[in-house]
Formats: sequence, C-alpha cells, structure tokens
Amino acid sequence: MANAGSPRKISLSANPTPEALAELAIGDIVYLTGVVYTAREGVYQRVLEDGKTVPMRLPEESAANFHCSPAATQNEDGSFVLGAVTATASFRFSKWIGPWLETSGAKLIIGKGGMSPEDYRDHFVPNGAIYLTTVGYGTGALLGRGVKRVRDLHWKIELGLAQAMWVLEVDNFGPFIVESDLIGNSLFERENAIVADKLGKVYEGTRPA
Repeated sequence: MANAGSPRKISLSANPTPEALAELAIGDIVYLTGVVYTAREGVYQRVLEDGKTVPMRLPEESAANFHCSPAATQNEDGSFVLGAVTATASFRFSKWIGPWLETSGAKLIIGKGGMSPEDYRDHFVPNGAIYLTTVGYGTGALLGRGVKRVRDLHWKIELGLAQAMWVLEVDNFGPFIVESDLIGNSLFERENAIVADKLGKVYEGTRPA
C-alpha cells in the first residue's frame, strides 16, 4: 500500500524473501546488502535474443539487477578500480523486462526514472518483483561507497566494460526509493496525478498562452 507518512529506512537483502518485499511501501528508502549484478540491453540481447547462458546462478547468487554502467576499470592483474556506479534510465529496457524477470528470477530492478505503470502491472506483479529508483541525479559516487568489492566481471570482451555483467558485493548500498510495490502501485504515477490535479490552480488568473 502507499506510504502516507514519513519515509521509512529499510535494510533489505539483495535476495529478499516474499515477506520482506510485501512489507515495502512506495516511498520507502531502501539500503541493500548482498550481491547485485548489472544487466542492461547488452546482457538482455545476449541472453534473451542470442540464447546465451547467463554466466552466474540466478536468482540464487543474486535477485537484484542494477541498470548501471560502473565507472570502473580492470587492471592487468585482474583487480578492479571502481568509483561511481551511476544508474541509467530503465524505460529503455521495457521490451526485455518481462522475459528477463521470468528468465532470471530477479525480484529487484534498480535504475533511474522508473518504468511504465503497464510494465509494473504486466511484468513486475506476475513475477513478484519491485522497482527501486535512485535518489535524484549525481549520486553515483555516494552509491559507490556501498560497493565492498567487484566479485566478477562477465562478458567484458563480448560486450565491453559499459555493457558487461558486473557482479558487486554491497553493504548498506543506497539510498534507493521504492517506486513500485508488489501490487503495481507506482510512486511516480501517484505523485504525477497529484501534480496534474493541482496544475490548473497554478495558472488561475493568468492569460492563456
């Protein structure tokens, strides 16, 4: 249900139980602990269109898919240097999200700007998943503090660093806002409706354009 009071701060596993997800309300502030992986169009195309096998056990290893291109590099000795982890806009991945949720078993999709109410109702709800959105812009360095280490990097050669599948161990990783809940409510949809309803009053007494 919608969260009408002050936002709650919640620590959540990157492999959340159905009960933990059911407790979340839109507007809650979430911090993640566990393993998060990045997957966006390159990974989606490779798995869903090219039929390649995902190079990690999902959702056993992680149920949290981050739409992100880390500001990171890999050294010659295989070690990593990771700074910011800035989310990318999730609406661009709409055509893959339903099949990906079914294939990966993801319960958390993390990104920027949310997805459409139709995506939530048609794909997230049937798969018991929710959407977490970043808090504003320019938070990549803040989020980077929650990354303990890079566990793995898959498909670096095939997809390049930006599109590769980064596997990140995180602790107190956030903040993120609960944008959708298990029954398909959307924080952005709710707030946009409130703004639209009051918009006319803003222009009362002014000359039409």
